[in-house]
Formats: sequence, C-alpha cells, structure tokens
Amino acid sequence: MSSAAPPSYELLPGADDSPVILHVPHSARDVPGDVRAGIVLDDEALERELDHITDAHTARIAAETAGLSVATPWRFVNRLSRLVVDPERFPDEREEMLAVGMGAVYTRTTHRGALRPEGFDPEPLIERYFRPYARAMTEAVADRLAATGRAVIIDVHSYPTARLPYELHGEGPRPPVCLGTDSFHTPPELLTAAREAFARCGETGLDSPFGGAYVPLKYYGSEPRVSALMVEIRRDTYMTEPGGPAGPGLHRLATALADLVDAVPH
Repeated sequence: MSSAAPPSYELLPGADDSPVILHVPHSARDVPGDVRAGIVLDDEALERELDHITDAHTARIAAETAGLSVATPWRFVNRLSRLVVDPERFPDEREEMLAVGMGAVYTRTTHRGALRPEGFDPEPLIERYFRPYARAMTEAVADRLAATGRAVIIDVHSYPTARLPYELHGEGPRPPVCLGTDSFHTPPELLTAAREAFARCGETGLDSPFGGAYVPLKYYGSEPRVSALMVEIRRDTYMTEPGGPAGPGLHRLATALADLVDAVPH
C-alpha cells in the first residue's frame, strides 16, 4: 500500500501572538520526477532556467529573520520549484502572466522558449499542487485571524538585476528593495514601516519592476483584517547571479526584515 506524497509546502510555527506570516513561494529548486518528465528542456537547460527563475536563498532570509525577531513570525514555505506550479498566480484567465506562458503552470521559460509541449494540460498539476497549497495558506491566515484578530502576510521574493525577457513591466526602476503593494490590503503604516526597516539596504522603490501582494482568494479584496506586502530583493545585494551562493548582504537583509516584523504590533 503506497503512502500519500508529503505536502509540497511547510508551515513553520511562530509565536502564538504574532499575526505575521512570512510567505516564501519561490525559493526551492525541487521538481518531482513525474513533473520533470513533462518539461521539454534537457538537464543542463533546466538547471540554467532554475538559476534564473528561483528566488534563491529567500527561505534562508526568512529563517534568519525568524531567529532575529522579538516575536517569531510564522513561515509558509513552498518546498517545490515554481516550475511545478506557481502558487501566487491566478489559476484562470485573470492572470496577466498567461500572456507570456506563465500562469499557474508555466509553459514558457524566462527567455520565452518552450518549457512544456504545445497543448499541455495544466489541470492535473493545479489539482495536485496548486489547490492544496492555496487551501493550506488560507487556513494559515484563518488561524492568525482567530488567534490575533488579524493577519499580516509578508511575501519574501527576489529578482534579477537585469531584466529578463518574460517580465511584462520590467522597463521601470530596479531598486535594491522593491515593495509590492495592494490598494486594499497594504495599509500606509505597513508600507512606512517597510521603508524605514529597509533604509539600511539602500533605496526602496514601489511596485517596480513587480507590483501587488499575495492574499488568499477567500480574503482578497474583502477582508480588511488581512494585510499584505511583497518584499522584492534585488539579487545582486545578497548573492552571485544567477543561482550562485549567498553573500554577506543576506544577513543585513534578514536584519532589516526582522525590524519590519517587529514593527508590526502584536
């Protein structure tokens, strides 16, 4: 009798009174064998694509942040590559990245080459990975709402120094730290706290080259007690690009992120 596959995500507990969830959706490189079989790239090209598409070391940034924070934030970490599914995309036609083959299941690469064959059906991957992830993240937010009366989702991402061909809005500024906001879910005081926390890391920008902030669909646009902010860190500030080792900048960024976590009232 075969056992069920382990979840593709992990919820790492924080302090009971912390409303903060550090969400790390794009840090992993793992692609299960049966999913790999549906990708048309050879092994060398796949490794190169993973170098470009992975937000390398962001799970480590979040882990260091948790250790530095006065009240430990919760961490929701994707353990599979975003080449399996991207949990932050809309799973339907609302997703603008479908225009470049990067909806919930990618069919094109960062350089707009083929990733999966023409006519690939994304539904099995959405059912197997996307929906369970979304349900679990929704439950994590519900748990923080029940425990503290609110939830604060801080998305931990990184982005390349040079624009990649898949980027739809890459012509704007590429600051050391880009803060992605949502008009409903990002309160001014959270944004102000983020600007102050990351001042030590250089200039912070707003919604360029990436904008928005992740909120589970159950709460999106309807639950004001759920706040959200995306933190996009330019990769040259903490690692060797693409896909190389982390450098001393990582600790500085984790310290800044911990300052932001501690600025959220508990």
